[in-house]
Amino acid sequence: MPFQTISIIGVPLDLGAGRRGVDMGPSAIRYAGLRHLLEQQGYQVRDQGNIATPLAETFDPPTAGERLRYLEPIANVCANLADTVATSVTAGHLPLILGGDHSLAIGSVSGSARGRRLGLIWIDAHGDFNTEETTQSGNIHGMPVAALAGRGHPLLTQLAGITPAIRPEQIALIGVRDLDPAERDALRWSDVRTFTMHNIDQRGMANVIDEAITAVTAGTDGFHVSLDLDAMDPREAPGVGTPVIGGLSYREAHLAMELLAQTGGLRSLDLVEVNPILDERNSTAALAVELALSALGKRIL
Repeated sequence: MPFQTISIIGVPLDLGAGRRGVDMGPSAIRYAGLRHLLEQQGYQVRDQGNIATPLAETFDPPTAGERLRYLEPIANVCANLADTVATSVTAGHLPLILGGDHSLAIGSVSGSARGRRLGLIWIDAHGDFNTEETTQSGNIHGMPVAALAGRGHPLLTQLAGITPAIRPEQIALIGVRDLDPAERDALRWSDVRTFTMHNIDQRGMANVIDEAITAVTAGTDGFHVSLDLDAMDPREAPGVGTPVIGGLSYREAHLAMELLAQTGGLRSLDLVEVNPILDERNSTAALAVELALSALGKRIL
């Protein structure tokens, strides 16, 4: 077990999403027994509470057609989160970030990447590779991969102290099945490794994860995993704001996490987009906890 201490950091942010409710995700994941189960696995756990995040009601509503909704408050939250994560890394802890919408990963990944070269495993139904020029919604939770790869507004691209925070060729997207047209074109022309559900169906999760690991570990100090629960099929994870049918099965997701754990390269982890308003008996939050445990070394035998 390379890390003895895990720092839990909650980010109750929902400004980047189109539907409300993911701000309650950190509480739901904690309620599902996260700390106790991590301690059972042998870790020391330090829960740092939640990063301060503003409510949407404290701002004027975004105007129709706004291309970067809530840009400044989201950038401020991400900057604060990046500092908190970087401090945790310096202390020798593994940061476990609970969301909240996926825009927060601009901060968590940037903080984890400060002073070192990381790869990025992004498990998501969506590419999150939009920018101000390509977005159809203006929602920043559809932009973090682009920002981390150095594309987009400077408030979002410079939090790691180096741009890009992650080199595009060391980013692997897994489980993708819903892309905007211009986003699809941008990914095709980028060096980001994109593994769609078609690839998983055709080749199997083990093969896809092996190739992704090769990409994100070549010349890096390890990798960050950012898990959006909408990567799962909605039958497995009903409590997400942007469900897309045809997603990962329960065992495919666990296999991915188990294989990532076996590398010993995990340096930080996000669990995002859990929406308790839409959930069934907190089942999505409980699944998030199970998958985190697999990523952190829990095995069947």
